Amino acid sequence: MCAFAVGDMKGVSPNDDRKPQGAGSASDASRSLSPQLAEIASNGAPGKAYSPIVLAGLVRLFEFSMLLVCGLVIHEWHVAAIWGRSLDYYVVMPLMALTAVIILQSLGLYSTASFRAPVRDGLKVAAGWSLVFVVTLAAVFFFKLDDSFSRVWLLGWYASGLALLACERIALAFLVRMLTQQGKLDRRTVIVGGGELADPVLRELAAQDDGDLRILGVFDDRTDNRSPDVVAGYPKLGTVDDLVEFARHTRLDLVIFTLPISAETRLLQMLRKLWVLPIDIRLAAHTNKLRFRPRSYSYIGNVPVIDVFDKPIADWDVIVKSVFDKIVGTICLILLSPVMALTALAVKLDSRGPVLFKQVRYGFNNEKIEVYKFRSMYVDQLDHNAVKQVTKGDPRVTRVGRIIRKTSLDELPQLFNVVFKGNLSLVGPRPHAIVARAADHLYDDVVDGYFARHRVKPGLTGWAQINGWRGETDTPEKIQKRVECDLYYIENWSILLDIYILAMTPFALLKAENAY
Repeated sequence: MCAFAVGDMKGVSPNDDRKPQGAGSASDASRSLSPQLAEIASNGAPGKAYSPIVLAGLVRLFEFSMLLVCGLVIHEWHVAAIWGRSLDYYVVMPLMALTAVIILQSLGLYSTASFRAPVRDGLKVAAGWSLVFVVTLAAVFFFKLDDSFSRVWLLGWYASGLALLACERIALAFLVRMLTQQGKLDRRTVIVGGGELADPVLRELAAQDDGDLRILGVFDDRTDNRSPDVVAGYPKLGTVDDLVEFARHTRLDLVIFTLPISAETRLLQMLRKLWVLPIDIRLAAHTNKLRFRPRSYSYIGNVPVIDVFDKPIADWDVIVKSVFDKIVGTICLILLSPVMALTALAVKLDSRGPVLFKQVRYGFNNEKIEVYKFRSMYVDQLDHNAVKQVTKGDPRVTRVGRIIRKTSLDELPQLFNVVFKGNLSLVGPRPHAIVARAADHLYDDVVDGYFARHRVKPGLTGWAQINGWRGETDTPEKIQKRVECDLYYIENWSILLDIYILAMTPFALLKAENAY
């Protein structure tokens, strides 16, 4: 069921059992940044970035709705009030509004660069809207529909629609510029690999006036004269190990490698350190003598790149998953509230102490989060750091605790994390305690690439849980299988997979054998 190997990734041999440096150990997690990196991290864009793809989609939807409503208002004011309503209008108006969006899209007017320049692209917007009416008038003429549509309506919709588009694009420009100044639309980018190969890439990227890249600097493991301290005006900030820790402290969206494909060993060593991060990784192609078909490349501005890794669950997928979590999580919270109330009462009557128990665990991108649980241990034996795993017949567990742990009722308060705090999803890799161990070894010491499971938000249930890998992890094999399933889920995510996992979770709980 869990076919994805933990050490297996694009271009990296799964049989290479060397542990990635800088990404996988507890000591790395506590490394402090250099003063220079700490300053850049502290000055980073606050909060999350807004996806340009989502922004463009919302603008399309808004303009379609705006133009359609405009046509409907003029129709109600002039046509319906005098001649009554006709089905022809209600068919034609959505088609014309949709055609307008399609034409504006074909003219390249749904990009952040276009949103920033309403004056420069204003004539294109006017031409696109005008073309819709030229096509409509031609159809009216050739199909002899002169008496079917009001000329006043057509002229009024054209003029008012054009005015609305102009005003909306000017307002949109102000909004986009404000978001850009706040760093909300920037793709925070670093270059890996300095020297002569990085110089033309950096100059080409910096020359893009309308680009959304914000280049922070260069990282390179080399310390000799092949990697100077400044490349094309951008500072060298540290090594790849420093980059991994830097990405844990600030928002980072994109890493561009400027290494030639011929440097395979060095390239793979760096990728083994970076693939655990929730970022896009690209290889600049113009530095390589090997040439592929143009369709083999994607482009960042005018720079051709080869896609190495993509951030999982990005753009619209983030919106879909978040909305799904909020809606379904709220429904579950309402439906399960009687069960939660009875469980809380049982916990309170069974032993003294608080009903709820908070524990610090790893969340998205190794962030530390607090998750809620019903208390299942005696209050004087609580293990807030999960130093010792609960085993069968563990004397620390209360009578009610054994029942709620076996049935996972103790996890129900984490619905508050999903609905209100937003640091958990309904479905995802289960959040592990900071010092969780398997056979007296930290999880990240046991599993190569363990932290790659943190590229997405953790969840209440997941692919590992419905495949039987829940409960005690007393052997390295158990945590290995769990992480394999987590990575399979990340690589194959879809909203249908989330629905399937949620549907199968109750059945998986009934078959659980190693949950104590």
